Amino acid sequence: MNISLTDRYPALRSRDYQLQWIGQFVSNAGTQMQVVAINWQLYEMTHSPFVLAILGASRIVPVVLFSLIGGTIVDAHNRKKILYVTQAVQAVIAALQGFLTFTGLANPVNLVVLNALLIAVYSLDGPARAAFMPSLVKRKHYGNAVSLNMIGYYISTVAGPAISGFVIAYLGVASVYFLDAVSYVILLFTLFAIQAHGRIEGDVQPASLAAIMEGLTFIKSKTLIWSTMLLDFFATFFAEATILIPVFAKDVLHIGPEGIGLLYAAPFVGGTIMGFVAATYGKRLHTGRILLWSIIMYALGTIVFGLSHLYWVSLVALVVVGAGDGLSAVIRNIIRQLSTPDHIRGRMTAMNQIFYSGGPNLGQVEAGVVAGLLGAPLSVIVGGVGTLIVVGIMGYAIPVLRNYKDA
Repeated sequence: MNISLTDRYPALRSRDYQLQWIGQFVSNAGTQMQVVAINWQLYEMTHSPFVLAILGASRIVPVVLFSLIGGTIVDAHNRKKILYVTQAVQAVIAALQGFLTFTGLANPVNLVVLNALLIAVYSLDGPARAAFMPSLVKRKHYGNAVSLNMIGYYISTVAGPAISGFVIAYLGVASVYFLDAVSYVILLFTLFAIQAHGRIEGDVQPASLAAIMEGLTFIKSKTLIWSTMLLDFFATFFAEATILIPVFAKDVLHIGPEGIGLLYAAPFVGGTIMGFVAATYGKRLHTGRILLWSIIMYALGTIVFGLSHLYWVSLVALVVVGAGDGLSAVIRNIIRQLSTPDHIRGRMTAMNQIFYSGGPNLGQVEAGVVAGLLGAPLSVIVGGVGTLIVVGIMGYAIPVLRNYKDA
C-alpha cells in the first residue's frame, strides 16, 4: 500500500504550516548568509579577531537584555501582527547593511550596531514565531511539525553559508545583505497568505513587570519546562566543540580547508537525518528517556571527537553529535510548547531563548579557555564528560523528566 507524504508527515496537511515552513526556510537561509557575510567583511576590514569577538557579543547581549521584554509583548498582542512588524524591520536593517556596503560607507562600528539591532528585533521575533506555530497545526501533529522545522533549519543552515560564499565571490558582500532582505520579504508574503489569525487564547495581560514575573513563576512551577532548559544550557555549555574545529583540523587531524568544511557540516547532516527519523516515527521517540539518551549520544559523540586522530572517525563523531542534538531539540521543544498555555508561550519561549543562546556562546568561551590551559582534545573530552554527569544527575533527581511521555 502506498503511503502519501501527508500520511507520513501529517503536519503537511495544514496549508498554513506549509506556508510557514517555506517562509521560515528561506528566511533562515538568508540569516545564515548574512552571518557569513558580516564575519567575512569585518575580518577583511580589520584583520582583528577581537572585532569578531565584539560581533559575537552583539549576538548574545541583546538576547539577554530584551528577550523577556519581547516575550511579554508577544503574550500581550496579536502574534501575527508582531511578525509583520519584526520581519519588515529586519528587512530594512539588512537592506541598510547592503546599502552601506555598496556605497562604501560601511565600517566596523555601524555594521556591529546594525547587527545588534537585528538581534534585538529577533528577541521579539523569535518568541512570536514559536508562540504562533502551535496555532498552525493540530495538537496531535505538533511533534511532527517540530521535526519538519528541524529538518528545514539544518538544511538551510548548510545551504545558506554555501550560497553566501559564492555570492560574495561573484557578486560582492553587499549582494548577500540585499538577498537577506529579500528573504524577510518572502516570509512576509507567506505570513499574509496564512489564514490563522494570531490572536492569543486565554487570559491576556498587558506587557508589564508583573507579566514578566508571572511568566517566571509559571516556568518555576513546571519542572518539565525548567529542567529541559537547564539540560539545554549545560549540554551546550560543556560540550560546545565547534569553536575548536579549526584547532583539530590543523593540529590533530592535519587537514586543509576542504576537510574543515566537512567537519563543520557533519553535525548538520546528523541533525537532518534525525529530523527525518523523528518526523517519521513520531510519538514513539517523544519520551523523557529518549531525551536523556539523545543527550548522552551527543556527549559520547563529543568525547569520541576529542579522542580521535582519524579524520573519518571525527566526521562520524560529529554526525552523532548533530543527531543527538537534533533529536533532543525536537523533544525539548515539544515538551515546553505543549506544557505551556497559549497566553504564556511568548514569555516561556523568551526565557528559553536566553538559555538556548547563552549555553553555546558561554560554552565557546569555556572551551577556548580550557583548550588554552589543557589543550583542545582534553577540553572537548572534559566537556563531554561534564555533560554526561549533568544528564546522570538530572535524570536521577527529576523523575518527572525521565518518565515523560508525549500526550
